Amino acid sequence: MRKLSTQELNRLSLEEFKLSGKIPVVVVLDQVRSGHNVGSVFRTCDAFGVSAVYLCGITPCPPNREVMKTALGSTDAVDWFHHRDTGELLESLKQESFKIIFAEHTTESIALQNFTPGRGTKYALVFGNEVSGIGAEWLPLADQVIEIPQFGTKHSFNISVAAGIVLWDVWNKLTQL
Repeated sequence: MRKLSTQELNRLSLEEFKLSGKIPVVVVLDQVRSGHNVGSVFRTCDAFGVSAVYLCGITPCPPNREVMKTALGSTDAVDWFHHRDTGELLESLKQESFKIIFAEHTTESIALQNFTPGRGTKYALVFGNEVSGIGAEWLPLADQVIEIPQFGTKHSFNISVAAGIVLWDVWNKLTQL
């Protein structure tokens, strides 16, 4: 066994990636404070071919130093947009026929493994602030709420870890359709 070189990984060039097919998923970050978390989410979105990232409210945008440090160039690959108001963005995405899926703990959330995406459906996966989560005022805009099962003493994952888990699961399910 030997470790593969970067050249042997056969990664797409930036131009090839921009032209490649993406999964019908956008990621919405609601008031995420840490640029490091934002950059990490960009890298995950690049890895799973997410269509776009929407950065809302106080969420830092490229070329923020912390974002760029952890994104490692993925901000050039993944389309991104900034919106001042999360609610206005979610309303707009609904009008574009996106299903709005929150990653949050609520009285009506379902376990991630029980979420079944449908063929031909576009999804907006929403992740919230590191401390307060997704703004409670946006709950009426959710079509569905998912949560990642946890079995330890804490009740949440770091936002970038949660995004990685959810995006892997959704990517895996969508590519099996």
